[in-house]
Parts: sequence; structure tokens; C-alpha cells
Amino acid sequence: MRDLVLAGPRLRRLGLLTLLLAVLTLSGCANFVSQARMGPGQKLDPWERWNRKVFAFNEEVDKAVLKPVATAYRDVVPGPLRQGADNFFNNVADGWSAVNLFLQGRWRAGIQDTARFAFNTMLGFGGVLDIAGEAGLEHHYEDFGKTLGRWGFKTGAYIVWPIFGPGSVRDTIAMPLDRLATPPMVFNDGKTQFSIFALQAVNSRANYLRASQMLEEIALDKYTFIRDAYLTKRGSIGEEDEDEDLKPAPPAERVSPPQVGP
Repeated sequence: MRDLVLAGPRLRRLGLLTLLLAVLTLSGCANFVSQARMGPGQKLDPWERWNRKVFAFNEEVDKAVLKPVATAYRDVVPGPLRQGADNFFNNVADGWSAVNLFLQGRWRAGIQDTARFAFNTMLGFGGVLDIAGEAGLEHHYEDFGKTLGRWGFKTGAYIVWPIFGPGSVRDTIAMPLDRLATPPMVFNDGKTQFSIFALQAVNSRANYLRASQMLEEIALDKYTFIRDAYLTKRGSIGEEDEDEDLKPAPPAERVSPPQVGP
């Protein structure tokens, strides 16, 4: 009993110390989460309150409609057919990419994407087969938003659009022209356009099912993670160093002249 009485003050001090450590730990965690929410793209997100609301709406649409349909599509449609759909959509993108590469003055890459588009359209059944890819010709994935960046237009403020997702002022200006170059616009019939648009959206979402699941598990703030990733990718376009096509060739190795003996 005497030992318990003597231990009372020490137990109280230990309890206070434990409480203090818990408060400091929680404070540190809160500060860490706050910093994570800020992110490097915070300065380009003046409309964050509005953007977060639209982002939440898009997330609900994805959970209720797009993700379940994409999951069923992945489970039911055979892999080769899904790959064929991927190739078709990429082939249309290659044609528009070639146009933008020429507008950017990147002639070698433009010729390469033109060759991709021509080979796959003529020999790959309209792009369903990626003949050019098997020959070693790679995609470049350029659009008019990136072309504006090459011309000196800054990314501008970050914007989240309903259904379409993340964007920026610059990419929003380019959006109408970029949309005209998408696969649905190849067709004149409205029903066909909608069907192709739906297939493209579902096929694209199916490709990112695993990545989105990983993002759900690791991201402290999904909105901030997606915003910063988007701005990092798009903001560097046009503000980077010269393209590899324009870089000078490395200097030739200097060879010392032979010494002539006396």
C-alpha cells in the first residue's frame, strides 16, 4: 500500500508526459497533412473551393457509373479486343499529334507520328493493329494545349471541369480544337459519336483501374495529388529546354595529333 502511495506522483507525471507526447504527435501529423494538402500546385489553384466541389462530383459519378462499367468491361471483353480499341484511339491521336508537332517546329517527331498514322491506318485495319509500334515507332501524344505551351503561353490557373476532369486556362482554350480531333468527331451521326465517346471513356477508365486503386491507398489527399501531377506534367511543356530534335550534336572526341619524333 505504501509503495502504491509513493508511486502515485510518478504515475501522474508519467501520464502527463504521455499526454504531452500524444498532443505533440497529433500536432505534427496535422501539420504534415496540412502541408500535403497545400502541395506545390497551390499557387496555381485560386479556385480550389470550387474545384474541390467539382472533383467530389466527378468522384461520385465515377464510383456510381464509370468504375463499375469499366470493371465489367475489363472482366467481360477479351484482352485482344480491348487492345484493339486502345490502338484505334491512339491512332487517331497520332494524326492530331503529328499536326501539333509540325506546329511546334519538331519536324523529325512530326514525320515519325505521320508515319505511325499512315502505316497503322493503311496496314493495321484503321489503326486496330499497331504495325508502326512493332516497327519501333513510338507515340508522342501532343495536343494543341501543349502547342500553345511551346508558343509561350503559360499553363494558367488550375480548373476542374465536370466529367472532363482536370484542366487549366491554357488547356481550356485549346479544348474545343482538341475535341474536334478526337475519335467521336470522325463520324457525323450523333448516336455514333456518343457510342464512340462512351467506348473511349470506358476503355480508358478500364486501363487505369489498378492505378486508381493504388492512388486511393497511398494518397493523403487525392485532389492535391492529382492536381500537382497534372500541373507538373502540363506546366513543364513549352517551358522546358530545347527539344531533343533541336539540341546540337555532342562534340566529337578530340584526338591529339601524333607527335613526330626528332
